[in-house]
Amino acid sequence: MSTLLAIFRIGAFFAAGPILGATFITGPVRAGLALIMALIIQPLIPAVPAIDPLSIQMLVVIGQEIMMGVAMAFVVQLLFQMFVLAGQAIAMQAGLGFANMVDPSNGVSVPVVSQFYLMMVTLLWLTLGGHLVMIQVLVDSFTVQPIGNIQNLVQGMALLPELGSWLFAGALLIALPAIAAMLIVNLAFGIMTRTAPQLNVFALGFPFTLLCGLLAMYIGLDGFLPRFEVFAAEALGYVREVMSGRDG
Repeated sequence: MSTLLAIFRIGAFFAAGPILGATFITGPVRAGLALIMALIIQPLIPAVPAIDPLSIQMLVVIGQEIMMGVAMAFVVQLLFQMFVLAGQAIAMQAGLGFANMVDPSNGVSVPVVSQFYLMMVTLLWLTLGGHLVMIQVLVDSFTVQPIGNIQNLVQGMALLPELGSWLFAGALLIALPAIAAMLIVNLAFGIMTRTAPQLNVFALGFPFTLLCGLLAMYIGLDGFLPRFEVFAAEALGYVREVMSGRDG
């Protein structure tokens, strides 16, 4: 019984989380991985009291497990979407907002800057072993958040709305250097337009702004890894808070 219920939490985590939750990974693949993982960690899952499989109580417990898996995966998704949002802000300021491409993980069109940041975050996440840490956290969740413990689930879900400020603050912090550089460039062209109205600011300003935006992105890559490590550590901390139902 415990293995069967664990599949729902693990499967929901895989379906809602990054990488494995991408649209190009089919449902049977995620379901198979959830089944394999549930069988492997079965000795670590606390025993669950006997529940009638056809009862309303079983449906409630299944819903709780799905919500728990989705909540934990949602926090990790916020980490990835933080860099996507930062890329969108930079693209709009640098004149690259019109250059969109399809994001294979979500199936929507995003600016190329966001897609570039998303690919870097994904590679860093895998390189630093973030997927292994999340598997460990998922295994620990069955001990910290036992199957059917609705009190901790409600407390953990209540923490999710508070992460919206973390998402936007982190995205602004990532994009702030490039946005500040673009602001200085735009102010400079504004002064040039006032002092020399005969200059064609549209023909001259757009390529120069684009070049400065790419240069600002290149310079900003020097601090990309430290920022990612800080935000990844914060995301894992939030995952544990949601998992345990405690604030801090």
